[in-house]
Amino acid sequence: MTEPASETSETSDKNGTGSKPAEPVDDLVTTEHSLTIKRRKVNYTATTGRIVLRKEVITDGKFDGHVPKAEVFVTAYTVDGADPAKRPVTFAFNGGPGSSSVWLHLGLLGPRRVLCGDVGNLVPPPYGLTDNTETLLAHSDLVFIDPVSTGYSRAATGEKPGDYHGYQGDIESVGEVIRLWMSRNGRWMSPKFLAGESYGTTRAGGLALHLQNRYGMFLNGLILISTAMDFGVLDFSEGNDQPYVMFLPTYAAIAHYHGRHGDRTLADVLAEAEEFADRDYPAVLARGSRLSTAERAAAVAKIAALTGLSEDFVDRVNLRVEHVRFYTELLRDRRLVVGRLDGRFSGWDQDYGRERWTDDPSHSAIMGSYTAALNHYLHAELNYTNDLPYEILSMGVNTTWSYKEFENSHVTVTDKLATAMRANPHLKIHVASGYHDGATPYYATDHVIARLAIPDELRGNISTEYYEAGHMMYVHEPSRLKQSQDIADFITAASNR
Repeated sequence: MTEPASETSETSDKNGTGSKPAEPVDDLVTTEHSLTIKRRKVNYTATTGRIVLRKEVITDGKFDGHVPKAEVFVTAYTVDGADPAKRPVTFAFNGGPGSSSVWLHLGLLGPRRVLCGDVGNLVPPPYGLTDNTETLLAHSDLVFIDPVSTGYSRAATGEKPGDYHGYQGDIESVGEVIRLWMSRNGRWMSPKFLAGESYGTTRAGGLALHLQNRYGMFLNGLILISTAMDFGVLDFSEGNDQPYVMFLPTYAAIAHYHGRHGDRTLADVLAEAEEFADRDYPAVLARGSRLSTAERAAAVAKIAALTGLSEDFVDRVNLRVEHVRFYTELLRDRRLVVGRLDGRFSGWDQDYGRERWTDDPSHSAIMGSYTAALNHYLHAELNYTNDLPYEILSMGVNTTWSYKEFENSHVTVTDKLATAMRANPHLKIHVASGYHDGATPYYATDHVIARLAIPDELRGNISTEYYEAGHMMYVHEPSRLKQSQDIADFITAASNR
């Protein structure tokens, strides 16, 4: 297929004296596929390409048309012959911000998945793809969305990409994609779900309320994977002691994985770490210099024992272990650093006297395989052609992301999610956390969920599952199998059909 008209052709202007780029058009491509799941053949249609988003323009009080504002790349899978009124549809996206949807698409939910291996057994280039017989497509149609400036999504000619590189612009544009897809495919009466990972859970929490308020679209459920809905428990900023407490059980889990807790079970280690984080640790940090010498020494010893760090290091950082410093320090004696996204991974650095590692080995371990698989898959199997680079993860977007809506406050969407739940008591929430996730720690997620401003009657709408892996817990094969079944069970139960 050719590039969209916005990039390849021109039209005359109103006076016929010059030329301007033609308006973009949707460039969707449809292909037919089949997959055998538990000896049952499933026929499905894949539709992939860019959907043009438009804005209404009012000039001098008069309607002046719909102007293209962005072209958003989606990949949708629909099972052939299914009843739209009974068939759920799940809209999925990753986070970053600045990430494409490749991770959930080819790692967990889609009908094809990447072969990348796991800790100690990574697949070498050029990697591979295989059928995903645990795909959520067996239970729900799927729509993967790449927000503006990720994947093949771009701002339209003359529009500013930065308008979409922020909380509200992102919510509105992704919400518009969902509305358009639902309307064009006649799916307003289908059970509706959002699946977000990392910042994608921030987006999902905000979208739940936005879709209700803006379009009257009430959802059946949210799937929150590696949750980041309240940045106050995640951001290591001056004067904020919460993250030090929230990350402690994850430090203990990672230390356990790397042999710092002998033959103790992970459950035993986590129980001790959670008990300390629940009670004594916040009080220790709050008391500061009011701690006696003996009290401080006891706290240092406890934190060191749980984290696998030396008492000297814990004392030098004033009982406050920042996360990247932990990943750099834990295996320094072995000349290794550990991963942030997944603390099970370890890797080399350029030297071992530095304070912070230069690279996250868990990110490097999977980046190449997912990138190769996605680019091959779209071009060779889904027949979508585009000469733009597919932006897997744009750090330029990530580092310039705007949170202006939260000026003078930390970023949180917990209030929005709670409001959506109170207005829609049928909204179910599924929360998935990895014990070795050093980016969005499970204990912080538990803390945030427990503090949602909802009545006790709605607490039963929330289910939580844990996995012995990291941020992308599906990299770990036992976790992938369990998580696939957990999400399938959630979708089935929450569809209300």
